Amino acid sequence: MAPPNDPKQSESGSGSGSGGGFFASIASSLSNFGTAMTRSVNGLVPYEGLEVVNPEGGTEDAEEEASKGRWKQEDRDSYWKMMQKYVGSDVTSMVTLPVLIFEPMSMLQKMAELMEYSHLLDLADECEDPYMRLVYSASFFISVYYAFQRTWKPFNPILGETYELTNHGNLTFISEQVSHHPPISAGHAENEHFTYDITSKVKTKFLGNSIEIYPLGRTRVTLKRDGVILDLVPPLTKVSNLIFGRTWIDSPGEMVLTNMTTGDKVVLYFQPCGWFGAGRYEVDGYVYNAAEEPQILMTGKWNGSMSYQPCDMEGEPLAGTEMKEVWRVAEAPKNDKFQYTHFAHKINSFDTAPKKLLGSDSRLRPDRYALEHGDISKAGYEKSRYHLTLLCMHACMCLKH
Repeated sequence: MAPPNDPKQSESGSGSGSGGGFFASIASSLSNFGTAMTRSVNGLVPYEGLEVVNPEGGTEDAEEEASKGRWKQEDRDSYWKMMQKYVGSDVTSMVTLPVLIFEPMSMLQKMAELMEYSHLLDLADECEDPYMRLVYSASFFISVYYAFQRTWKPFNPILGETYELTNHGNLTFISEQVSHHPPISAGHAENEHFTYDITSKVKTKFLGNSIEIYPLGRTRVTLKRDGVILDLVPPLTKVSNLIFGRTWIDSPGEMVLTNMTTGDKVVLYFQPCGWFGAGRYEVDGYVYNAAEEPQILMTGKWNGSMSYQPCDMEGEPLAGTEMKEVWRVAEAPKNDKFQYTHFAHKINSFDTAPKKLLGSDSRLRPDRYALEHGDISKAGYEKSRYHLTLLCMHACMCLKH
């Protein structure tokens, strides 16, 4: 029998404070994928982490956004006029944006941020229980969404650009931009417990004041002890209020992590954000065996923590078991300009670079380096110079063909 729509029980039935709000009346409906819940304002009063978010956008907070160093009203108006012609289009590599909305990091470095909690894959490899392996592995892939909520745009890598990360435990990570048009990045990470391989390719759809990003690449992890291969299918990502209103990011939909060796899988549902922040950050789902029978329920918030509990065939928590936390986000620096974590700062640092650093490494990009040190004017100039280099490279490739 399929699990019930609500994988949670009432708060009074749990008594566990682990992770916060796990058995609240706000619950996802796994059988009604994509259906947003409707709740009254009064019902939201006790909602933990309440945040007022207008999903439709608006101009009322433009002054606050401008104070952060991004869009001023005149910038918004001019870019809106420019961007209107792209509505409904894939804008992955056709639009040049001002450097003031960027963060001092390239997309290749952004790919490396997933490695912050790589110890979860170490635990998965060491684990004897096949279902707990999936709990650890799924939590690893959930953990990167905390970094994805930053609304600053990373720099697009140029063809042949690379990034290497060392001195993070026993892990090594390398990524490279392998295609300019369409933009495709490839990454590989490895230690004694696992290998991680990703081909990052996306398709975008510009909707006016928002953009939808559809992942088309492939992500696989191999756990070395038993040779288990895991395949990830992530949800889409939606960036709302690109030009008007406070920019925010959501990833509504299903994330599926499949054990290609056994057929077991995890299906987690990311709640779409509604008015007043209803459902924002919440993730719920199950670990299933190859026969699609629920074994372990998982619940939490992608910006905070994930927990798990063994369940019966109905998807209800097993008697005598309790909810246990498997991952919690590390404390982040206070009032950081780019909302960076401590690990994000390490990614930009030369302390995590190999001794023989390639000249193509993202750390050495002059636009990125200038922005990191607060020189907006130089960053903009260097970014334009990089863009001109891209155009020249593209023209040369066209002439060859």
